[in-house]
Amino acid sequence: MNTYNKFLPMVLLLLFLTSCHTNQNNITDVEDYNLYLNSKENTTKQKATEELNFWEEKLEKEPSQYPYLAKIASAQSQMFQTTGNIDYLIDAEKSLVQVNEHTNYKQSGYLRALARNYISQHKFKEALEILKKAETNGDNLKGSQKMLFDVYLELGNIDSAKDYLYKIKDVSDFDYLIRLSKWSDYQGDLQSAIKYMEQAMAISVASNVSGFMQWTYTNIADFYGHNGQIEKSYDYYLKALALNPDDAYAKKGIAWIVYSYEKNADEALRILNSISENYQAPDYYLLKAEIAEYQNNFEAKEENLNAYFKAVANTKYGNMYNKHNAILYAEELQKLDEALQIAQTEINNRPTPQSYDLLAWTYYHRGNYINALLIAEEHVANKTFEPETLYHLAKIYKANGKLSEAESLKMELLESTFELGPVMERDIKKI
Repeated sequence: MNTYNKFLPMVLLLLFLTSCHTNQNNITDVEDYNLYLNSKENTTKQKATEELNFWEEKLEKEPSQYPYLAKIASAQSQMFQTTGNIDYLIDAEKSLVQVNEHTNYKQSGYLRALARNYISQHKFKEALEILKKAETNGDNLKGSQKMLFDVYLELGNIDSAKDYLYKIKDVSDFDYLIRLSKWSDYQGDLQSAIKYMEQAMAISVASNVSGFMQWTYTNIADFYGHNGQIEKSYDYYLKALALNPDDAYAKKGIAWIVYSYEKNADEALRILNSISENYQAPDYYLLKAEIAEYQNNFEAKEENLNAYFKAVANTKYGNMYNKHNAILYAEELQKLDEALQIAQTEINNRPTPQSYDLLAWTYYHRGNYINALLIAEEHVANKTFEPETLYHLAKIYKANGKLSEAESLKMELLESTFELGPVMERDIKKI
C-alpha cells in the first residue's frame, strides 16, 4: 500500500469530523453571550425590588401622598418587564387606578401611565378611553397623541392612526421616528421601517440614555432579522445585553437565531432554559415546544404545551394570549368551538386583519374552506404583510383550488423562513 492510500481513510475521517462541527451558517459564538447566561444575579430585578420597597415604605408612612402610588406602579411595571410575572402588571394597574381616582382623572401623565398598562394587558379599548380623557385634559397633548396613534393601530383603525401620526410629525423627534418606523412596517415597507428606526437609534445613542438605546437596539435587531441581515441582528442583540445583561428579550432573539438560522436546537434550548431561571412568560414554553417538534421529540413538545396551557389558565392574563390560544386550539387540540369563540372575541376587541385571520384559520381547520376564503379575501388579503398570516392565506387559497395565488404566496414566504422558523419552512414547501 503506498503512502497516499495508507493515509487517505484517516484524511477522509478528519474531514468528516470537521464538517460535523463546522456549520457554514454559524454567525453566533457562545463566548459572546455566555457571560449573560451564567449570571445568577438579576441586578435589574434587584434594583426594581429596592425601588418598590422604598416607595411602599414611604406611602405607609405618609398615606396621603398619593403621587407615591405612581412611583410604586412604575417599580411594579419594571418588575413585570424583568420577571414576566403577571402579578406585578396587575398590581401596577391597581396602583395607577388609585392615583387617577385621587386626581379625578384630570392629570394626563397618570392617565397615560394607566393606558400603557392597559396596552400591555391588550386592553386596547380601555386604553383608548383613558387616552381620550388625557387628550381632552390637554396637558402634554403630544404625549397623549403619540399613544393614541399606538392604540388606534392596535385596534385596526388605520385612518385614525394615520391622522394622529400626522399630528405628531417631527422628523427630529425620537418618539415620532419610532412610530413612523412602526407605521412603515405595518404598510409592508421594511426598508423604510429600518431607515426610520436607525434614525431613532442615532438619537438615542446621542442622548446616551441607556433605556432608549436598549429599546432601539432590540427593535432594530428584529427588523434586521426580518430583512435577512442576521449578523447585524445578532450584533444588536449583543449590544442590548451589554447595556442590560438581564434583557430576556435580547437573549430570546439570540436563541431564535441559533435555532432558526443555524439549526442548532440544543444550544437554543440551553439559552431558553437559562432565561427561565429569572424570567417566566408562557410564550417561552411555545418556543420550546416548537423546537422539540423540530427535533421530532414529541414527548417534550407535549410537556411544553401542557406547561403553556397551565400558565395561561391564570385569569390575570386576560386576552393577552388569545392569538396563541386560538391557533393552538385549532391546530393542536382540535378544540374548534373554543378557537372560534376566541377568534370572535379578538374581532370584537380589535377588528384587525390578524384577528380575522384567526377566524378564517379556524374555519379552515373545520373543513369549511369556502367560509375561510370569504373571510380571508374580505378582511385579510392585501391588508397585512405578517408572514404567519400570509402562510394561513396560502393554505386557504390552496384548499379552495386557487393554486396560482397559493404559489405566489409560497414564493414570498420562502423569503421569510428565518422569521417563521424551520418547522413552518417544512410546511411552506408542501404548499
